[in-house]
Amino acid sequence: MLPLASSAFSALGASLTVIGAAIGIGWLWAVGLQSMARQPELQPKISVSMLIGAAFVEAVALFALVICFMQI
Repeated sequence: MLPLASSAFSALGASLTVIGAAIGIGWLWAVGLQSMARQPELQPKISVSMLIGAAFVEAVALFALVICFMQI
């Protein structure tokens, strides 16, 4: 494959990774806040679950970015 095409596809993969992670974390926090509004007594458990979920999304996004940047 041409070096220019390889770096272009790597940049495309990196941008899609960042967009996907942003959408995932935004959706996670939106649903978490809705559930806290419905059941305020479960707020501590929901908050912990939201933070763990956000950490997993960020970890997957970081691994994907590393893979994309290794291709450049």
